[in-house]
Amino acid sequence: MRYRPIEDYALIGDGLTAALVSRDGSIDWACFPRFDAPSSFARILDAEKGGYCSISPAESFDTTRCYLEDTNVLATRFTTATGEAELIDFMPMAAATAPETNRIIRRVRGVAGQVTLNVTFDPRFDYARRDASWELQPGQGARATSGDDALTLFTSVPCAERATGVTATFTVAAGDTTWFTLEYRKRPRLWRVPVPEHLEQVLDETCRFWRHWVEGSQDFGYREAVRRSALVLRLLDYAPTGAIVAAPTTSLPERIGGVRNWDYRYAWVRDTAFTLYAFSLLGQFDEGEAFFEWLLGVVPDGPKHLQVMYGITGEHRLEEFTLDHLDGYEGSKPVRIGNAAYSQLQLDTYGDLLDCAYLLHKAGRPITRDVWAFLRATADYVTRIWQRPDSGIWEMRSPPQQFVASKAQCWVALTRAARIAKARGLEGDVTTWLAHADAIMREIGTKGVHPETGSFRQAYGSDQVDAALLQLQLRKMIKPDDPHMRATVRRIEQELDAARRDSTLGRGLIRRYRTSKVNDGLPPGEGVFLMCSFWLVDCYAEMGRQDEARALFERLLGYANDVGLYAEEFDPYEQRHLGNFPQAFTHVALINAAAGLAEGEGKGRNEAGRP
Repeated sequence: MRYRPIEDYALIGDGLTAALVSRDGSIDWACFPRFDAPSSFARILDAEKGGYCSISPAESFDTTRCYLEDTNVLATRFTTATGEAELIDFMPMAAATAPETNRIIRRVRGVAGQVTLNVTFDPRFDYARRDASWELQPGQGARATSGDDALTLFTSVPCAERATGVTATFTVAAGDTTWFTLEYRKRPRLWRVPVPEHLEQVLDETCRFWRHWVEGSQDFGYREAVRRSALVLRLLDYAPTGAIVAAPTTSLPERIGGVRNWDYRYAWVRDTAFTLYAFSLLGQFDEGEAFFEWLLGVVPDGPKHLQVMYGITGEHRLEEFTLDHLDGYEGSKPVRIGNAAYSQLQLDTYGDLLDCAYLLHKAGRPITRDVWAFLRATADYVTRIWQRPDSGIWEMRSPPQQFVASKAQCWVALTRAARIAKARGLEGDVTTWLAHADAIMREIGTKGVHPETGSFRQAYGSDQVDAALLQLQLRKMIKPDDPHMRATVRRIEQELDAARRDSTLGRGLIRRYRTSKVNDGLPPGEGVFLMCSFWLVDCYAEMGRQDEARALFERLLGYANDVGLYAEEFDPYEQRHLGNFPQAFTHVALINAAAGLAEGEGKGRNEAGRP
């Protein structure tokens, strides 16, 4: 079996975990009961061994699909020579289910003529490391059990056991409806197929939940793309704690056949702060307050022990290992579980954290005594460590360097803390914070500028440029008309734009930096980084290059898949998505860029907008 393109997938979720559903109706990735649990379906990482659950026509078919308006409920329309059928896929939100329970509900409805469909239910527990035992109940469904894990497919369609998994075949005519409920539980419930009337009610409740959440979002243009991005980000929020995962997948490659395959099912402080920034632009603040409550719980000893990332319930150790029995997506090995970057020093994390707090402050949201004590201690700590080398925003696996973007984020941390303290009359060593912020600015002006090009450079002493330097402008450290900033944008356009290698490509598809074994400790090669291209849109808008900004933004919208989702990266030569999917960073940057375009046209950002 061939691997489906990454962009062939759509995401559904319940606030505890998520699943990827392909265009042909196959659930090829799902972990139960939470995002970072071992997979039960992982065909996206091994086409033969990974496991899946599919519902698709028995004969050749065409597919169209969409999310129901303003929801995360997926609708797939199959058209065959004999008729049309619609498959609805969704997961009820966590509040509607018992703890340690996940449900994927699938409804097949005949639209025209008649369609015969095949069902395959073939879970492979624990990343396909454990076999399952099977139990079939006529007219009730099939259950797979392995250790404490049990997955039940409740259905009235008769199932038959095969060499691997179970299969079923059924036919729907126009107006017919058939339901399938896939349920994960540690303690399986009694055999009882859910009644259709109840499932219809759950579908209606799920649609209402999503529409109620998103309807409060502010509108600043490109409504459909912005709302879809917001809904994706909300799916990545682990409801019990407020932790936000960077992506719901692991090891989807940044280059086909390459080794840059990482596990993103954890809560990065940076990614969470970026996501909450996007939520704040939309007028959604509850998630930000929940994040700080969660953070205080996982870092009780203060900012000195703040990590780059945590498990979604606060786990500190995320030891990285490989699953060598899995082939990897299109043979891209290794498949990694865990992420060794958790132990790195990444100085930009402190700036992201304080910037997130500053946005809550600007919106008039409460900052509790405990939260401020932590933020004040964070600013104090930054004054002691900002001169250290670090691994940077891109988590390079080479020796630490003096990254300019990291220094800039330390400046952000100190200036944001000072502004909060002054505005709210809170205790803090504002004079010292601002003195160190000035020292950072002076040092970047001397060591952080390339002497020949006049641009900012990736790290002190380096001749490389880095797309992360766009954040110096976007975080208001450097003005858009600053000569060094303009020179930096020119170098990024000249050296990191994919169009420099192929003039037939539209300009503005930006790589993060020049990958190399020397520069970042790994073999070179990856796609363009979509977040960086959206950053460039925002920079163009601030520079007054509005026509270029809008043209690039609309070109980037064209790289979304058919239901509006983006991976981390894009291969402009093969026109395919790369990296973990969907990626929070990309959707965050889309929302920010849309707001930047509105601001550039005089429509303004809301009060939570960037300082």
